[in-house]
Amino acid sequence: MTDDIQDTDTAQGSLALPDQLRPQRIYLIPVRHRPFMPGLVQPVMLDKQIWEQTLERVSQTPHQSLGLVYVGDKDPDTVALEDFPEYGCLVKVHALNQENDQFQLVAQGASRFRIQGWLNRKRPYMAEVSYPEPRTDADETVRAYGMAIINTIKELLPLNPLYNEGLRHYLQNFSPSEPSPLTDFAAALTSASGKELQSILETVPLKPRMEKVLTLVKKELEVARLQNQISEEVNEKVSRHQREFFLREQLKIIQRELGLSKDDKTAEADEFRERMKTLSPTDAVNKRFEDELQKLSVLETGSPEYGVTRNYLDWLTSVPWGRYSHDNLDLSHAREVLTQHHSGLQDVKDRIVEFLAVGALRGEVKGSIILLVGPPGVGKTSIGKSIAEALDRKFYRFSLGGMRDEAEIKGHRRTYIGAMPGKLVQALKETGTANPVIMLDEIDKLGQSFQGDPASALLEVLDPEQNQDFLDHYLDERLDLSHSLFICTANTLDSIPGPLLDRMEVIRLSGYITEEKVDIARQHLWPRALERAGVKPGQLKISDSALRQVIEGYAREAGVRNLEKQLNKIIRKSAVKLLAGEKKLSISGKNLSEFLGQPYFQTEKTQRGVGVVTGLAWTSMGGATLSVEASLVHSKQRGFKLTGQLGDVMKESAEIAYSYVASHLQDYGLAEDCLDNAFIHLHVPEGATPKDGPSAGVTMASAILSLLRNKRLPRKVAMTGELTLTGQVLAVGGIREKIIAARRVNIREVILPDACRRDFDELPDYLKDGLTVHFASQYSDVFQQLWG
Repeated sequence: MTDDIQDTDTAQGSLALPDQLRPQRIYLIPVRHRPFMPGLVQPVMLDKQIWEQTLERVSQTPHQSLGLVYVGDKDPDTVALEDFPEYGCLVKVHALNQENDQFQLVAQGASRFRIQGWLNRKRPYMAEVSYPEPRTDADETVRAYGMAIINTIKELLPLNPLYNEGLRHYLQNFSPSEPSPLTDFAAALTSASGKELQSILETVPLKPRMEKVLTLVKKELEVARLQNQISEEVNEKVSRHQREFFLREQLKIIQRELGLSKDDKTAEADEFRERMKTLSPTDAVNKRFEDELQKLSVLETGSPEYGVTRNYLDWLTSVPWGRYSHDNLDLSHAREVLTQHHSGLQDVKDRIVEFLAVGALRGEVKGSIILLVGPPGVGKTSIGKSIAEALDRKFYRFSLGGMRDEAEIKGHRRTYIGAMPGKLVQALKETGTANPVIMLDEIDKLGQSFQGDPASALLEVLDPEQNQDFLDHYLDERLDLSHSLFICTANTLDSIPGPLLDRMEVIRLSGYITEEKVDIARQHLWPRALERAGVKPGQLKISDSALRQVIEGYAREAGVRNLEKQLNKIIRKSAVKLLAGEKKLSISGKNLSEFLGQPYFQTEKTQRGVGVVTGLAWTSMGGATLSVEASLVHSKQRGFKLTGQLGDVMKESAEIAYSYVASHLQDYGLAEDCLDNAFIHLHVPEGATPKDGPSAGVTMASAILSLLRNKRLPRKVAMTGELTLTGQVLAVGGIREKIIAARRVNIREVILPDACRRDFDELPDYLKDGLTVHFASQYSDVFQQLWG
C-alpha cells in the first residue's frame, strides 16, 4: 500500500512540524464528542476489533499519519459514509499500544485537511485530501487578534493548571508567533462543544477563525473565573466551619473544667436517670438499667456499641413502667359516648356496656380481648376509638394487614443492626401509659413468610393468662400487658387461626338497614362531609327522601363507606355550582340524578315463577338474596346440570337436594317416574360473585319441586337452611345478615331452620318488626308452608 500514499520529508518515527507530512491519500478514522485540532497532542482510544486493519496499514506507511474526522454523537464504529464532514485533522501516530480489546495511541495534530474524493468507501476508509492554507499576509488586525488570544491564555493559566501541560506540548512543536496553529491550539484548550470546534476547523480564512476562537477563549476565561470564585467561597465556608468546630470543642472543655457543663455522655446518662425516677419499674428492669448505664459510661462516644447501648436505654426509659391512667367506669357516660358517635348497632352497644359493667364491678377493665367482626364500613375501627373515649384511655391503632414478620410484634433482637422493639412497646411509648386501648386492625389478613408467623406471635399477646409476662426480644424484659385493652377487627373469621380466635370474645357487626343508614347519614356523614368541604349547612341541604334514594340506588352495601363517597360526590358537584354564583342548593329526590347520574341499583323485584325460589346467603360484604332457578331442558333422558359461580359446598348442596327430591317424589304428590326422562338445569344467576357455604339446600329442593309440580310459590317468601338426604333442615349462620337482606328487598316472610330459633330471638326488635318467620326442622315443614 506504500505506493498510493506519498511521503515528503520526514523520516519514520520522528516528530513533525505542521507544514510537513502532507500525504495526498490517507486513511480516515471517525471520532465522536470533540474534533481533533491541529497543534493538539493527546491520547486516542480505538476499538481493536474494528480498527486493527486500518492501524496496521497506517503502521506500514512511511509517514505514520492518518486523518481523524468528527462525526458528532453517532457511533464511530457503525457510522455511515454520508455522516463524514468535509474537513478533518491530519495526525501523526506515536506510541501505539494494545490494552485488552483497545488500541491506545498518542496523536499529534498536524494540519486540517479537506476530503476531495473517496478511494475506499468501506473500512479501512481511504480518501484523497487537500490541505487548505490561509493566506499568511500578516497585518495589524491579525497581530492584534494573536496578542489578544495569547493574553487570554496567560490569564487562563493561573486559574487552571491543566492548561500548562497542553501549552508545553504546543511550544515544543510550534512557534507562538504563527497565528494559524496558535488559533487552532487555543480553540482546543477550551471546553467548547464539538459543533463549535468543528466550525473552527472548517473556517480556513484566518481572521474569521481568530474572531470565533477569541470569543470561545474569552468565554472560557469567564467560566474559569466563576469556578475559581465558587471554589474560594466553598473553601472559605469550610474553613470557617472548621474554626467554629474547634472553638466549640475548646469551649466545651473549658466549661467542663470549670464545672459549668457536662460532656454529652454524662448529660445523656443524667437524662436517662431523670426519666427512670418518674417511673415504677420492676427490680429486674432496674438492675438491667444500671448495668446498661455502667456499660455506657465506659464506652467511647464514637464506638458503634455506644450507639446501640444508648438507643436501648432510650427505649427502656421511654416505656411507661407502672404508669396507668385512671379509668372512667361511669356506664351512663359510656352510653352517651356510644350514642353520640354511632347510630344503630344497639345490640353491639349493649354488649360493650355489659363488658364495661363487669370492669366497673371489678374496679378495672382488663382480661378480655374483644374481636369486632363485620363487613367493611360498618364502623369497627370507630367503635374502638369510642371505647377508648368512654374509658378516658389513650388509643393506639396499628394494622396487621399483610404483616409477615413476627418481629413486628415481638421486636428484633439487639444483635441486629437497626433493631427496634415491637409495635406493642411502641404503643406504650407513644401513649405514655401502661393501660392504653390498643386496636389490632385487620387481624384476618395476617400473612406468613420465611421470616416468621405473626399469628402465632399474637397468641402470647392476646392471652389474658400470658400477656402479664410478655417478653419483647429487643428489651429482653418482661412487660405487663394485662392492663391494656386489646380490640381486634376482622371482616371474616375464616382466615383467623383457631387457637388465636379462641382467645377473643367475638362481637358481630352485621351492617345497617335503610332506616339506620338514613339516620347515620343525617347525624354523622353529611355534617362531617360539609365541614371537610368548607360548605356552610345553610348553603346546601339534602332531604331524607334523597338520602333514602342514595342508599337504595347508589350505596346498597352493608356498611356506610360507599354512602359517604356518594355524599362527598354530591358536595363536590354542588361546590362548583355555588362558586358559579348560586346562593343555596337543595338536593331532593327529583334532582338527585343531576349530581350522581343514574342509579347503580334498580329497585329489586323478587323473581317469581315456576321453578324460581328466593334464597338467603351470607358473604363477607353482608347478607344477600339469591334467586335459584330450575328449568326442564328436555325430556329425552334423565340428567342434572348445575351452573353459577358456586363453591364446592354449594355444589354438594345442589346434589343433595336433587337426590332428596328424587327419593321422596311420592311424598310430594309426584309420579315415581317423573324424573326418568327429565333433564333439569339448576342455575344461581347472581353475577360472578363466588358463593360457598352450607345454606342453600332447602332453597334448591324447593326450586326443583316447584318445577316438577309446575306450581310457583304462592307468595313472596325467602328461605335458608341446609338439607340432608333424610330431609332434616340443619342450622346455618349469618341469620342477622340474611334477615337484613330480606328486609332490604321488602320480603316480609322468611323460612329458617328450627335450630336457628335462638339466633332469631336475639335479634333486636326493629329487625323482627313486621316479619313473619316460620321454623322448619324437616323439609316437610318447608313444603307445608309453601304448598300445604
